Amino acid sequence: MNLALNFELSIEDNLLKRFEEIHNYIYANDGLSTQQTLEEIIKILFIKIFDENNKVNQFQISSDELSHLKQNNTATNFVRRITNLIEETKREFKDVFDADEKIRLSNISLGFTINKLQTISLSGSSSDAKGLAFQKFLAHQEKDGRGQFFTPEPVINFCVEIIQPKPNEIIIDPACGSGGFLISSLNYLLKNNSKTKAETYISKNLVGLDINKSIARIAKMKLLLEANGQANIFCTNSLDDIDEIKLTISEALNQKSFEGFDIVLTNPPFGTVGKITNTKILSRYDLGYKWTGADDKYYKTKTLSNGLAAEILFIERCLQLLKEGGRLGIVLPNGHFENPSLEYLRFYIKQKANVLAIVNLPQETFIPYGTGVKTSLLFLEKETANSKTKYPIFFSKIKKPGYHGNKNGTPVYKKDKYGMTLKGKNGIPIIDEDFSTVIEDYKAFQKKPIIETENSFSINFNELNGRFDYDFYSPDNRKMLTVLESKNAKRLCEIAEIIKVKSKKLNQSDKTVEYVELSDINTHSFEIINTTNYLVHELPSRASYELKTGDIITAVAGNSVGTAKHATALVTEEFDGCICTNGFRVLRNFKINPYYLLYFLKSESFLKQMYMYRTGAAIPNVSDYDLANILINLPDEKTIKQIGDKVKKAFELRQESKKQLESISLERHLYE
Repeated sequence: MNLALNFELSIEDNLLKRFEEIHNYIYANDGLSTQQTLEEIIKILFIKIFDENNKVNQFQISSDELSHLKQNNTATNFVRRITNLIEETKREFKDVFDADEKIRLSNISLGFTINKLQTISLSGSSSDAKGLAFQKFLAHQEKDGRGQFFTPEPVINFCVEIIQPKPNEIIIDPACGSGGFLISSLNYLLKNNSKTKAETYISKNLVGLDINKSIARIAKMKLLLEANGQANIFCTNSLDDIDEIKLTISEALNQKSFEGFDIVLTNPPFGTVGKITNTKILSRYDLGYKWTGADDKYYKTKTLSNGLAAEILFIERCLQLLKEGGRLGIVLPNGHFENPSLEYLRFYIKQKANVLAIVNLPQETFIPYGTGVKTSLLFLEKETANSKTKYPIFFSKIKKPGYHGNKNGTPVYKKDKYGMTLKGKNGIPIIDEDFSTVIEDYKAFQKKPIIETENSFSINFNELNGRFDYDFYSPDNRKMLTVLESKNAKRLCEIAEIIKVKSKKLNQSDKTVEYVELSDINTHSFEIINTTNYLVHELPSRASYELKTGDIITAVAGNSVGTAKHATALVTEEFDGCICTNGFRVLRNFKINPYYLLYFLKSESFLKQMYMYRTGAAIPNVSDYDLANILINLPDEKTIKQIGDKVKKAFELRQESKKQLESISLERHLYE
């Protein structure tokens, strides 16, 4: 159903309200999606800016023309005038418009839109409400689009505060989206350097690349609204030939000998985005090839990868874009910081750059924007010579992003002991976040490169092994390992055999077996409490290992690994011969009291180690190598026996309790 055509010439100056009215009108009347509607508004804003910049004075609609549109949807002079203006705008902004591109709005919606904007000047400075109104309007539309264009603003601003841009530095975002990092960098410079002029800085110091033309338009429009000048936003594939990209950029910046960028800030595409399989693209990158090696010594082979996540190539591309000594801030999935299969990637990074800082983000960070992938921030300084062998690295963990991990990212405010929301001097509620706390930690670290606070700590580069993740190096975990090593703890593989061979029963497709899943364990009593009957050919693909009486099974996969709900159980006689999921590992042939080991596998020392070794952004897991190297504290033989005897007695009592309960027959008593 169409909205009533009751619009008149606008005189109010609330731009945010006008943007929203335009969006709602087009969405309701022209049958366009939210994203399509947004794209049409962006096109019209470009036309408006062209008209203002060139003083064409054609971006207008008279009351008579409005009247004709209301009556019969025609206004010949108006349509002709705007059509000509569109063609001139396309010639002015060739980098964001195709030659055959059209405005997709009906005449009525076009007239409504022009009417709402014709009395507003968009070419003024960003000190007024125009740029801010557009930012708020766009942020709302981006959230509705589930994050297609959006990186959370607190994350963007935090990265800029850590990188600390200087007035003379040139910044690029090779996956710029709607330009968040570029806008934030500009705002940082305007706030911290009074001599910075927005228009000059945008035209000479900011560059954005994005493969999506619609998104590139939005970024360009945001920068145009910040300052009326050249906005260096290019619609291109950032992974294409580096020389061509640098040539385009150097021409735009009017620099004949362009050495590279001072700063790269970016959140490259990851998560559901498909892998790069184009061999022409892969062959341009060292990381596009397979690597081989171990123990922090890796070598590139001559074999191209079968396919690679885009963000891996982006890491190398970002380093290529930087000049020597340039700085990089990049958002990456946690798997890139911890997965054993990507240790070659971390080796490559250490060969090409100094690691400045690693900051872990909470699970909820990106949930309001369409993905639950766990992420961290990596900050590097390019040093191709790789000469430094000992320097401090800043680690930190954001625990409170300032909003809930729900669809809307509802703000979280600080409260007093009575539950009342705290407000600042300006009367605005105070966001409950610790981005600002970590920024202060980092500034303190820059002055004195040793730090240990509630959120942050530092280590030396020579202490950085194949892992980059916060939990692996946290002071609590390192202290725990030091204590265990001082007590001559043994590795798990030294005191038990870890079974990893699949059961031969799985070759008998019509055989019936009992199957044990992670959820079949009572995590408080170390017991298997349930099994499910399957024919072998009906078993889940994860069905793997055959259990024997006396075995211990412990979880190596799932969100509960290393937590209080970690699944560990003793295999009693009734579950002999069952098949368990490969989410467990089976321990057998013990060299210590198995009941003591069972007790230790529920201890804080074991759970902390398992949590520390967890890898995987989607489904956490612990590798066989890391499981084998879990340290088991072994006190004196007398203590081991005492603990083992108590655990064994507890099992015997539970088994006797079950027998007693099973011996009761209420039905028999009813009929006696």
